[in-house]
Amino acid sequence: METLELIRLNLLSPMVLAFVLGILATLVRSDLTIPPAMYTALSIYLLLAIGLKGGAALAQTPLTEFWRPALATLLLGSAIPLWSYVVLRRIGKIDIANAAALAAHYGSVSAVTFIATQAFLNGAGVTFEGYTPTLVALLEVPAIIIALLIAHLNLPNEQEPEENSLRRALHEILSGKSILLLLGGVVIGLLSGPAGLELVAPLFVEPFEGALTLFLLELGMVASRRFGDVRKAGFFLLGFGIVMPVLHGVIGVFLGYVTGMSAGGSTILGVLAASASYIAAPAAVRLALPQASPSLYLTASLAITFPFNLIVGIPLYYAVAQRIFGG
Repeated sequence: METLELIRLNLLSPMVLAFVLGILATLVRSDLTIPPAMYTALSIYLLLAIGLKGGAALAQTPLTEFWRPALATLLLGSAIPLWSYVVLRRIGKIDIANAAALAAHYGSVSAVTFIATQAFLNGAGVTFEGYTPTLVALLEVPAIIIALLIAHLNLPNEQEPEENSLRRALHEILSGKSILLLLGGVVIGLLSGPAGLELVAPLFVEPFEGALTLFLLELGMVASRRFGDVRKAGFFLLGFGIVMPVLHGVIGVFLGYVTGMSAGGSTILGVLAASASYIAAPAAVRLALPQASPSLYLTASLAITFPFNLIVGIPLYYAVAQRIFGG
């Protein structure tokens, strides 16, 4: 019953309700739209804001407290794409290119799901480690690199991406706005410290939840446009997009616990492990694996896993953390 209550509270949050409103707007064919420039501005704002806050917190965090969660995050980013690829190939019977593309998405991370988790924990009055935005950046890159390397090693007789596609894909990851803004924000927050964050708090701290609400309204419309593709993707992909995130989320929560993170921080690590990228990973996969189908990896990450995590997964992983911590 406690888990159901957490789900109910999450469903009634303004952010999730805005996401649902976006879905309904598309289903009833409303003329509601968010201008592309505004959507871009909101994504820039949210990524830079979490980077700034994470950097300011990291400036006050001893290395002895941070290195274990950082190592666990790198371990997750390396292991998840490997076993995801095996499951997709052996059980799902998905071809090499698409299996690698999906593994890249599920090993990487959704920054928006991470932001929504912070909002959920703040609303529940649950504290968590301030350096968690740094973990987002650590998890984003390794999984994509590993998945792309798997594809390049296993595609000798299939259509090869152009010779420098892997190098260009890595450049796309590292120079893309999600990593650039997150890492840049962390560095700015680290160098300027809490005093510097206080100077920009009226813009980057207090309006944060309102900006997230608007962003999720647009994402609700984007996700709902792909719901029709779920039927084409098949039952295996539907099950993969739900079962694997739950498995990864439980592993992430447990690793947070054993590395000394709080219940709130362990919840965040669980959500990071459970989420699937739909910003950085698609950009890299598009360059390195042009033969992979966007209708598979975007449908799985954006139309299946993202709504599941936003509505059910976040409170579920927090309930798991409470159980592990004995709360």
